[in-house]
Amino acid sequence: MPQLFNLIHYLTILNYFNNRSTNASAEAFNAKIKSFRASARGVRDINFFLFRLQKIYA
Repeated sequence: MPQLFNLIHYLTILNYFNNRSTNASAEAFNAKIKSFRASARGVRDINFFLFRLQKIYA
């Protein structure tokens, strides 16, 4: 199993050099969600939270 993980990690690194693609956009979106969660403390309705998240960042 560790060999499979190393292979996948190696292919991910090669993907950057082949396509110049990173996961920076996903990380930026995660940071936005984390910031929104910090500002929306106390929201009890998860559906409303997801609705607001979708309206703001979609």
